[in-house]
Amino acid sequence: MTQDSLQQFAHEKLVRLEAQLLQRELVITDRIAPGITRRGATQLISFACNDYLSLSRHPDVIQASEEATRRLGVGAGASRLVTGNHSLYQRLEAQLAKLKGTEDAIVFGSGYLTNIGAIPALMGRSDLILMDEACHSCLYSGARLARSRIFTFKHNDVGDAAELLRLHRNEYRYCLLLTEGVFSMDGDRAPIAALLKLANEFDVWLMTDDAHGLGVVGDGRGSNIDAGTALPVPLQMGTLSKAVGAYGGYLCTSRAVADLIRNRARSLIYSTALPPGTVAAASKALEIIATDKALVRKPIERARLFTDKLGLPTAQSSIVPLLLGSSERALKASEHLQQAGYLVVAIRPPTVPVDTARLRCTFSAAHETADVEAFARAAAEALAAV
Repeated sequence: MTQDSLQQFAHEKLVRLEAQLLQRELVITDRIAPGITRRGATQLISFACNDYLSLSRHPDVIQASEEATRRLGVGAGASRLVTGNHSLYQRLEAQLAKLKGTEDAIVFGSGYLTNIGAIPALMGRSDLILMDEACHSCLYSGARLARSRIFTFKHNDVGDAAELLRLHRNEYRYCLLLTEGVFSMDGDRAPIAALLKLANEFDVWLMTDDAHGLGVVGDGRGSNIDAGTALPVPLQMGTLSKAVGAYGGYLCTSRAVADLIRNRARSLIYSTALPPGTVAAASKALEIIATDKALVRKPIERARLFTDKLGLPTAQSSIVPLLLGSSERALKASEHLQQAGYLVVAIRPPTVPVDTARLRCTFSAAHETADVEAFARAAAEALAAV
């Protein structure tokens, strides 16, 4: 039968993945309280979640979502350019622009949709895209969809980026420089001030992906804040699904660029808008981020307590990787910690480079000091055991 070859194809691919310890499975995981998850019958303290401020469980955020849902319905009904642009979007985009110091903001259905929509809307075949080699998959996807010439520079190496620009910038009409503000797998921060200076020198547009910076670094304003001052990054992208605790993605930029994105980004034009309850939740969460400075400082405080206990370099964000090299060691360490009562997921290739499998530990405002200290002891035992 025609389908036999399809089944054989899938089976062979899965066999190879399993042999390399790279096969993934979806595991039912219920987040039953801030920082607490249940997998099957097992309750675990989670150090694997991106809900850095636990705002997804905040009563005011939940209430805002419930009220908007009752008033405007569960779904948006259509794309934003048809009938889905409900009244809650305007306030959310104004909040984002104010927080990030830009003229305007445009909200998408997710962070991935933001990058695969905005990048091709700005760049084309005759343009150059220069990106940090450690950029997230969705930045690579957006760059490839733009069909521009792509070069990668060594991770956080401004000198390497400068050399590539000296060699190639004059060959192309426009150039976009892509980086993450806080790198999702390493937890380190990009040298944004130096990259912005480089961009200005070579007439390059700098775009930062601040998915893991908003709500956590820069007093919650994100990675474009340098010593209390907002750096004028022209394209600031991020998500509403991590520290904000809701869902969606955004691009903060000038009014003219935002209007162009609204007219050209296919992932905005052809996607149903976010549900009213989701937008209302994000709006309330941003209000909390903008006013509760003690809350936004907690994730990094917890992460730094952890790195101090294990003698690791001081955490730059709420993400701390424990590098183990092989997928086998990472999986064993994750299982060891689960048996000790902690959820920390093994991150394996192709999400990270070969031979850099790791435990990606994330810290949130929900974690108590005692939780972090006990987790540090358990992590040290897991590393020693594998």
